[in-house]
Parts: sequence; structure tokens; C-alpha cells
Amino acid sequence: MLLLTVRQVSRKVLAVETSEGEGAIVKRVFPTRQLMHFDPFVLLDEFAIEPPAGFPDHPHGGFEAVTYMLEGGFHHTDNLGNDSIVMAGGVQRFTAGKPIIHSELPGTKGLNRGLQLWVRLPTKLQNLEPTYQQVDSKDISEQTVNRHHIRTIVGENSPVKLRTEITYLDVTLQPKRTFIRDISRDLNAFVYVLKGTVKLGNTIVRKSEAGLLTEGESIELSAPESARVVVISGKPHGEQIVLKGSFVY
Repeated sequence: MLLLTVRQVSRKVLAVETSEGEGAIVKRVFPTRQLMHFDPFVLLDEFAIEPPAGFPDHPHGGFEAVTYMLEGGFHHTDNLGNDSIVMAGGVQRFTAGKPIIHSELPGTKGLNRGLQLWVRLPTKLQNLEPTYQQVDSKDISEQTVNRHHIRTIVGENSPVKLRTEITYLDVTLQPKRTFIRDISRDLNAFVYVLKGTVKLGNTIVRKSEAGLLTEGESIELSAPESARVVVISGKPHGEQIVLKGSFVY
């Protein structure tokens, strides 16, 4: 019987508080001085904002953005005519080869918390017309495996569609039970901890830390107490990533 190679943590990265937009503070996993990019991923922010902070009209181009709400809501408007609010558990995605102009503002009067991930478009798709998609929480695929709760934000059975092959899971870990997941060897993968402390291979990864993973075919996660992580993998384009302001080349 062929045994799968379990991925280990090659590097840990602590999210850095950064000012963005108008009055907004985000925890940035990358790009920072610690880690610029992780092909095909350009940026990962964990944000927690309340009015009047937000991200008024600004342009983007050269990438796809996935915004996943953990708490509260997010109000998106853009120059394509979209105007919608996604609530906790839901997802917003825009694809912008050619530029899109949009705003992202608090969707509720309280705390509005989520994650935003940028995925570079390959050079051959840099001239794509911009598009927008919203998926509400009820339409996100959920399952329970070995008592761990798994939401598939992007990937198999998810309605959220990107032009780059990625898988994006929100996993709530139950104590003292191992979570095992196969990941194709040709994908770059990392784990970001939202709550608690997890053991990933031989390494402890804590809240607000990301663990970049070595090559392999699977991951194994466990936690002494209930924990919550996102597990993200994607097929690298093998092209240089250049970030200039809000544009990716």
C-alpha cells in the first residue's frame, strides 16, 4: 500500500497589523517584509471593521479577490452596477483582468469581520473583463468528517468560481481528533489559524499565524481544544508576481 507524504510546515508567518482604506486596520499575512507572495496568492488580510471605517471607491486589476465573511456583513458596490451586502458565512468574488472600481463598506453597525484573499490572474488572462459574484452562506457546501466541521468556500461543490485552480476550506477542529486532507503535490498550500492553537505535522501554529507547507500529498491537523483554521491551496502559475498599489502584474 502506497503511503501519502504528509506535508510539514516549512515556514511560519505572523500576521502584521496594517492600516488600509479609511480608518481600517487589517491583519496582513502577506505581502509583508516576512513574505511577499506565495504563487498564485498575492495577499491575505483578516479584517475587523466598524463604521465609519471602510474601503471607499478604489480600482483593482490583474487578479481575483475572494472575500469571506466571518461576522457581520460587507457592502459591495462597483462600476458594473452591482450593489449588494454579503452576511456572515457568505462570499463575494470579483475577477478583474481589466480594472474594476469598487467600494467595500461595513454591512452592519457592529463588528464586520472577514478574510480577503487575492489570487493573481495568469498573464494570458490579464485582459479579462471584470465580473462579480456573490454567494450567500446557505449556498456554501458543508460537511462533517470525524466530527470536524468543513465549509468549502472554493473548490469541489462550491458555487464560487475562479479562473485559477484553488481550494479554500474553513475547518472547525474538534479537540484531540486528527483532521486529514489530501492535497495534490503540484499545489502550493498553507494554513491560517483563526482561533486556538493547532499542531500541523511537527509544528505548533497559533492564532493569527500562517503555516506554509512543504511538498506532499496530504496534511494532518489536530488541536488540544476547539480551533478554527482556513486551509488554502492553489496551482502556481510560475510567473513573477508584481504588486503596484492595488494592481497586480
